[in-house]
Amino acid sequence: MSQLVTTWRNWAGTVTATPAGFARPRDLEGIVDAVRAAGRTGATVRPLGSGHSFSPAAVADGIALDLRSYTGVVHATGEEVTVRAGTRLRELNAELDRLGLAMPNLGDIDAQTVAGAISTGTHGTGARLGGLATQVTALELVLADGSVVRCSADELPDLLRAASVGLGALGVISTVTLRCVPAFTLQADEHPMPFAEVVDRLDEFADDNDHFEFYFFPHADTTLVKRNNRLPATEATQPLHPVRRFVEYQLVENTVLGLMCRLGRAVPGLVKPLNRVAGGMLSTRRYSDRSHQVFVSSRQVRFVETEWAVPREAIRDVLTELRAAVPHLEHPVIFPVEVRFSAGDDLWLSPAHGRDTAYVAVHQYVGMPYRHWFDTVRRICGGIGGRPHWGKMHDLGANELRERYPRFEDFVSLREKLDPEERFRSPYTDQVLGTGTSTD
Repeated sequence: MSQLVTTWRNWAGTVTATPAGFARPRDLEGIVDAVRAAGRTGATVRPLGSGHSFSPAAVADGIALDLRSYTGVVHATGEEVTVRAGTRLRELNAELDRLGLAMPNLGDIDAQTVAGAISTGTHGTGARLGGLATQVTALELVLADGSVVRCSADELPDLLRAASVGLGALGVISTVTLRCVPAFTLQADEHPMPFAEVVDRLDEFADDNDHFEFYFFPHADTTLVKRNNRLPATEATQPLHPVRRFVEYQLVENTVLGLMCRLGRAVPGLVKPLNRVAGGMLSTRRYSDRSHQVFVSSRQVRFVETEWAVPREAIRDVLTELRAAVPHLEHPVIFPVEVRFSAGDDLWLSPAHGRDTAYVAVHQYVGMPYRHWFDTVRRICGGIGGRPHWGKMHDLGANELRERYPRFEDFVSLREKLDPEERFRSPYTDQVLGTGTSTD
């Protein structure tokens, strides 16, 4: 275990930390040793993940577990694949493709570790599909005493439902077993549409497509509607021409957007007209490719983000209120708002627990004011029982969160049983779960 003082920073630069020490295990025994060593000194333990949480979810002030050397697929049986916790999603997607398999749903970023993605409730979009954690069929955990336990639908099912979106508070996930599907092709259909029409047709779009989402710039009226649908296995892919892919995804969505953001940060008065220019640049795209090639996009322009899960039936009212609030913001917003959909699930701390869900993600370019915008979103979404994404920025505490999660007290009780000395405690778990028996 290294005691070299090293500062850790997340991708967005919203969180930094200087852990007391680092452990870099290469196998299960190394994880167990790190947890037991922390126990002997009274230190806390926290896996770092990839740093793609905007919240302090991965911050460690005790021993930081760096699992970047603990990666790869352990075994595959039929459509179930067991993978080590430190494996990045992009690595998993490539390995699944070689096995003729795929994840049934993904978000648009693949830099996260598998364990970090499920632990914070990472999701894609699809009204009939759940977040990534709903694909978990079994977990192997290293508990606070160094023991190793496996949970599944047949073995300790409550632990599985708690730990799948467990914030790292119940133990260190060592392996994740995922229910995959045969590799498939997605037909991508992306085109601009007036905001009012999209809102009017939300149910149609969400119900009639395998994966539906859209985004819009706050100070513009045009949205980009994205509809992805599975094609028969026998149908050949028709990917975008490499030149067009470069122009659309690299040049427009990264280089040009980055230039606009830097200009808007330097001259805030230009943000609103730049929003309208960006909305006017949205173009129609129709292509097909391997599923993970369609789901995932390159995100090179850095931003800060908050995201809220609201009951699906409330999404029209939420969007109407957000649009009405935009002209009254203290500072203009240059980054788009993204709306996605998810089926309800039974995972104890999943933001989609017990209800079909719409996710509203709002962003701001790094270095630009965002607090009034984020507070406005919190007020609107929180007023209807919205739940913050665990990996995105929010300031809700345990007392507020326990009212929004029917199994919150069950999770806290299980945590007290498995980790009575709070070995996996962190500043973030103190905020969202409370300390000891308290939910302050």
